[in-house]
Amino acid sequence: MNGEPPNLALLPVGLVDLLPSGAEIEADAVSAVMQVFAANGYQRVKPPLLEFEDSLLAGAGAAMADQTFRLMDPESRRMMGLRADMTPQVARIASTRLAGQPRPLRLSYAGQCLRVHATQLAPDRQVVQAGIELIGIDNPAADAEVVVLAAEALSAIGLERVSFDITMPTLAPALLDEAGIVGPVREKLVRALDRKDAAAVAKVGGSIAGLLAELLLVAGPADRALAILDTADLGPVSRALYRRLADGIAAIRAAAPELRLTLDPIEFRGFRYHTGLCVTVFSPGHHEEIGRGGRYVSGDNEPATGLTLYPDAVLRARTAPPSRPRVYLPWGTARDLGAALRDQGFATVPALEAQPGGTADGAAEARRLGCSHIIHDGAAVPVAAG
Repeated sequence: MNGEPPNLALLPVGLVDLLPSGAEIEADAVSAVMQVFAANGYQRVKPPLLEFEDSLLAGAGAAMADQTFRLMDPESRRMMGLRADMTPQVARIASTRLAGQPRPLRLSYAGQCLRVHATQLAPDRQVVQAGIELIGIDNPAADAEVVVLAAEALSAIGLERVSFDITMPTLAPALLDEAGIVGPVREKLVRALDRKDAAAVAKVGGSIAGLLAELLLVAGPADRALAILDTADLGPVSRALYRRLADGIAAIRAAAPELRLTLDPIEFRGFRYHTGLCVTVFSPGHHEEIGRGGRYVSGDNEPATGLTLYPDAVLRARTAPPSRPRVYLPWGTARDLGAALRDQGFATVPALEAQPGGTADGAAEARRLGCSHIIHDGAAVPVAAG
């Protein structure tokens, strides 16, 4: 405005340019994660960025309706949506194009998603996802498999210290149903549970106020919360949910006893389409979620579970790895020498014309191009400070 030229570097809120070497580090991290998934039998699929709105937001996708950008398809004149999450797309693929494949079906995916709204804890609106879906089986071993595999993938990209925070988002509604809490009182109690407001829970919780207040306070190591639920006077539905929760935790511990597991038994925020054991992944000392997933219904009432990692958040949580060393190849360097250096982990930067001053000017050119090494007498040597 005011006659000033537009600032071409200005981007919408929540969108960023990823520059060298950040873009390379992210690509390497996604590649390493996907290799772990593939080695464990998960076959990769690639959904499109855009789909027709009615298919993108069907089933589990309905939970992402308020985060979905929409536009008109000029070809079909139908409304399309730009994906905000890849799990519903993979569920669609499983229930349509792969409907005849043997179950359980193990699928993996990686790609970019765009969301309408950012949050204080997740300020990016364009996010990278890399995840797995295990479709067609409903048992604790399947729940444990996705958690253990996520830990293996995080380890592969250098993040060993992680915490898997477990919840059963259907447990709190079941407790309210069995206590007969409905109408405005239920709405107040749900808000109180959502805010972790123990005083309000005690005030409106009725016959289960004491149990709910106790469960609010035991979020942390799993054993204490499970002990309280085990001795509580639970109805048949909540008792079954507790047993499944306990069995899932036991399966994870049996498969990977070294994992750090915590439990918040009545947390349900952000798990709108989930139907069973769910997990949020954190790195101690880092406020962002680095992964999230859990059990849901895929397609035509088919049981499924999965877990999505957020590589950009993972990279912010881990110690930055050293950048790839760059070696400058003066004019005339043999091609096989460059290939050998790349095999050793160097990035090679060849000269495109001869330097008039020979080796000395080559060193200056190497420094100018950000190279840490230069070829001298047939070997890569550090570039001297200029």
